[in-house]
Amino acid sequence: MGFFSWKTQDTNKSIPNIEQSARDTFTVYLRDDKGNVWKEEAYSGYGDFGGKDYYELLAEMNGLGSDRDAGIKLAFDKERNATAKWPTLTEDKDAEITGEPRECRYQGFFYD
Repeated sequence: MGFFSWKTQDTNKSIPNIEQSARDTFTVYLRDDKGNVWKEEAYSGYGDFGGKDYYELLAEMNGLGSDRDAGIKLAFDKERNATAKWPTLTEDKDAEITGEPRECRYQGFFYD
């Protein structure tokens, strides 16, 4: 299984992967369209935020059940994802943002 990484939608900061970059960690909040929030203080890079899988939540928000694989497929289906509902990833717990979070090309790793 590979790493999944994004930038926060309110601050545009790369969400650090603690496997390689523990020095720069910060709290990230995952939120769904119903107002549920999961808090993650040390992201491991595998899509889990506060015990909730990002891609499973994406599938749930789009009527695909709790099927992580369906969520991954939806995320990378350019035709369907234009109309999808997206979980948000923010530093501010109360930030109200919509749209797809941007991926971080560095995979949460930071190099000097």
